[in-house]
Amino acid sequence: MEKKFKKIILFFLAWATFGSAYSAELLIPMDLSQTNHLKAYGIAYWVLKQQVAVDWLLNYRGGSFAIPYATAIESECKIRGVSYEVIADGQYGAILADIANPEQNMDVMKLEKAPKVCVYSPKSKLPWDDAVTLVLTYAEIPYDVVYDDEVLDGKLLQYDWLHLHHEDFTGQYGKFYASYGNAPWYLEDVAEQEARAKRRGFAKVSQMKLAVAKSIRDFVFGGGFMFAMCSATDSYDIALAAQNTDICDVMYDHDPQDPQAQEKLDFSQCFAFQNFHLRTNPYEYEYSDIDANFGRTVPKDLDYFTLFDFSAKWDPVPTMLCQDHTKIIKGFMGQTTAFKKQFIKSNVLIMGQNKSANEARYIHGEYGKGLWTWYAGHDPEDYQHLVGDPPTNLDLHPNSPGYRLILNNVLFPAARKKKQKT
Repeated sequence: MEKKFKKIILFFLAWATFGSAYSAELLIPMDLSQTNHLKAYGIAYWVLKQQVAVDWLLNYRGGSFAIPYATAIESECKIRGVSYEVIADGQYGAILADIANPEQNMDVMKLEKAPKVCVYSPKSKLPWDDAVTLVLTYAEIPYDVVYDDEVLDGKLLQYDWLHLHHEDFTGQYGKFYASYGNAPWYLEDVAEQEARAKRRGFAKVSQMKLAVAKSIRDFVFGGGFMFAMCSATDSYDIALAAQNTDICDVMYDHDPQDPQAQEKLDFSQCFAFQNFHLRTNPYEYEYSDIDANFGRTVPKDLDYFTLFDFSAKWDPVPTMLCQDHTKIIKGFMGQTTAFKKQFIKSNVLIMGQNKSANEARYIHGEYGKGLWTWYAGHDPEDYQHLVGDPPTNLDLHPNSPGYRLILNNVLFPAARKKKQKT
């Protein structure tokens, strides 16, 4: 009895600290009326950190959020410049009834626990920026940085969601040798990677990166969520496929590549791709023909991709990942700009494509108990981000539909299907 009384007291103390509430909901619209879409995700994450559940209203006004009203939440929305509406319980009930209508392609997902987020990224500063770390910082969503040592030491088990920073898992240092082989940052990166590989007991950096890729694979298999962009997508699959051969030339691992490397690729190890061909020229800034950037002729003013429509009630996972206030997203380039559809496995879900160019930009799949999503390109608001360019200022792009796709993935692990009342 005493334990139960203490729990009641703690509950009221916690709620009093968080803010007084009355019978209402705080609706954060995510349609064109929202002043800052990106920071709205940060509000949802902040609320979850207070152990308060959030309703994600799929396909309702751009994928809006509904939260039990509290003065602290309202104040936080004002501080962060996020638009909101306070609606009565009866009005919210009518919204839920409309969403539950079988004829409406809408649904409700209950977000219950803030996912613990980490980013696989080198600790040293390299001359490029990562869109995910930019938007996590802008949205005020906390994350930890992990790299090879932490992954190999099994620390991914502490996290729900992992992003793979701009990375080359093949051990070829992004194939930057021809352009930047004498640049101080490149030489420093090579020295650090080789020293780390030696310290961890690997003869080559490529062997260490393969071990890291396999550890990440195990993280996903056990139920983790993995998100990757740019070269971290195709280079990851190439590394897994090439685990029984050597695709690195002398300037990358001090011995020649295997002349039979292509024939020794094992596509069964790949998450997303199959039947692709390696680009074995060590001076060429490309890993394989997965990337549509090689020989691509799509002009900038026509470079868009379209998000697919999924059934919110029957396909809630891709529906969540595609929530946006527009279905047409501006294209953007990267070391990996787009995926050629002919190399995508049949069990992989294409969520965004440029149909006329026969290329996919946004793909998703399952592995074991976990899920992964890959997003081609480098920065949704910088069409051609070059090494050394300044980072994107997201204050200039608070309503970026391309960046919203990243944040959909961040919140996704918090979701649980909400049972509708009958």
